[in-house]
Amino acid sequence: MFNFNDLFQWERFITPSIIKIFYWLAVGVVCLYGLVGVVTSLSLMLSSVIAGLITLIASLVGVAVGVIFVRIICEFILIVFRMNEHLGAIRNRGEM
Repeated sequence: MFNFNDLFQWERFITPSIIKIFYWLAVGVVCLYGLVGVVTSLSLMLSSVIAGLITLIASLVGVAVGVIFVRIICEFILIVFRMNEHLGAIRNRGEM
């Protein structure tokens, strides 16, 4: 994790430390929206079974796609920070 002092210093990035927290919060939000979609589809089944089933399938697929999308975004952010670290290591090795 990161120290509170890291917030006021620019020697170390805090984003790689908190990206896991962001990931789990985003997955929680995606799952909550999926749960709302499932409840909506169940209530829609009372008036139209076909529309309710389509909504149910769409909400479950939406949750799966949302979780994968959030994971891809978080990995992209981590890749950018790792590239920065590796480029810094290459620069430091070249200065010797």
